Amino acid sequence: MDKYSAFITIVGRPNVGKSSLMNKLLGQKIAIVSDKPQTTRTRIMGVITDSDTQYVFIDTPGFHKPRNLLGNNMIKAVNSGLSDVDAIILVVDAAPGFKFDPQNIPPAECELIENIKARELPAILVVNKIDLLVNKEELFGIITAYNSLHNFDCVIPLSAKTGNGVDILKKELFKYKKLAPHFFAEDAVTDQSEKVIVAEIIREKLLRNLSKEVPHGIAVDIERFFEKDDSNSQPLLCVEALIYCEKESHKGIIIGKNGETLKKIGIHARRDIENFFGIKASVKLWVKVKEDWRNREGLIHTFGLSFKD
Repeated sequence: MDKYSAFITIVGRPNVGKSSLMNKLLGQKIAIVSDKPQTTRTRIMGVITDSDTQYVFIDTPGFHKPRNLLGNNMIKAVNSGLSDVDAIILVVDAAPGFKFDPQNIPPAECELIENIKARELPAILVVNKIDLLVNKEELFGIITAYNSLHNFDCVIPLSAKTGNGVDILKKELFKYKKLAPHFFAEDAVTDQSEKVIVAEIIREKLLRNLSKEVPHGIAVDIERFFEKDDSNSQPLLCVEALIYCEKESHKGIIIGKNGETLKKIGIHARRDIENFFGIKASVKLWVKVKEDWRNREGLIHTFGLSFKD
């Protein structure tokens, strides 16, 4: 039987729902999500094999103007995601926090569209978060504005949160498959290692439980990751992780009064880890300060966030 593959990159500004869309396409959670910008820091591949066709989705960091060395690496990951792929999904926000101005599309999106044009890549425009759009008639103006910048293969309004419209997108992706071997095992769902997945689960809980000024300066490093039998001879996944932050004051916020915040983060992370791996887990967390680590190449590399051209 002939085999087919399609590599499809998902791009867009921060917080437009790229990771949520990939998770919905895969039918399970691979990429972490939060309401804070720049949740995704590096390129993540999600894989789904449907009979003879394997789709590889590449989730990229939000395209933004970098302000530090980590930001530069994130933009490299976006640009790399636009290379050697069969199609692009550009995700935009149907209900941004500001009033949409069709005459003033965000510069980051204009730059992404120009990049797509220059590479002559087929592209789908996804208008996400339609569930939050009070006046659905505004969709016409949004679609018209983006279509004036580029001739997209198609435009699909959808909600990655509810799943409304995602099946339509899946059907459209069928046309990008090419005769090629499958590059991942038939049961593979991601290219991320188990340790990376666990680190990201912990970081997601940090993002969701901390104030806005703290999460951008946080990294998670898995110190120990092993399985053993518990007192009842049942398998237990043991996770020991270091949470790095940039300021001593942030360390106090992460730990919280009497350690309550860190304890809550650990409990929430443990639940997701148990759901993902299907066994009981033990999660131990510590917090350490590494000043200005986002501008230190060695630490960025240690945390698995460096990206070479």
